[in-house]
Amino acid sequence: MASPDTRTQLLDAAEHLFAERGYRGTSVRAITDLAGANLAAVGYHFGSKAELMSAVARRVVEPINAAQCAGLDRLLARTPDPAVADLVEAFTGPLFDEMQAGDEGGARTSRLIVTILGDPAEEVRSWTGPAEDTVRERYLAAFGRALPDLSPEELRFRMRGILAVTAVDRVEVYQQSSPTCPSPVAGEAARHWAITFLTAALSAPPTRT
Repeated sequence: MASPDTRTQLLDAAEHLFAERGYRGTSVRAITDLAGANLAAVGYHFGSKAELMSAVARRVVEPINAAQCAGLDRLLARTPDPAVADLVEAFTGPLFDEMQAGDEGGARTSRLIVTILGDPAEEVRSWTGPAEDTVRERYLAAFGRALPDLSPEELRFRMRGILAVTAVDRVEVYQQSSPTCPSPVAGEAARHWAITFLTAALSAPPTRT
């Protein structure tokens, strides 16, 4: 098997370090040292540390986005107005699929998503592009039809909660289990619990101020 090319090695190293240390806590030198590359490699392959962060995030999120889009397409092919529970399952299921319990890669994906959600660095918050915006807007529109009493602002807040709950759960599951002995029963149970909990949270009455 051919060894990874320099660009892939940089992505692997950056994903590991960003997930563990955050954006500002990770230096370009640390990334290149872990990747076994020279210091100029980040600039050559990505242009900047910020662009490397964007590439790492997209590599992690694109498979999730694709699965979420496919799930929504299947729902909309059956009905123009899917139920909240079905929308939650279509949106949340791919997160569990990409962040499996007992898997180091899944745990790293979880930690990276938590970093994206909570890291104060502007470079982390501005990584998204048109593809990610399209997925979010399609689900917002579908949830908006299913939950017409929610304001757009509160709906966006609740959707961020889906990502936070799922990612934090996956990190905790990995930390409490052995990577060599995954528990598929517990993982499937957690998936069902999350869908039940998040459906209730999304469906709660609007907050009255």
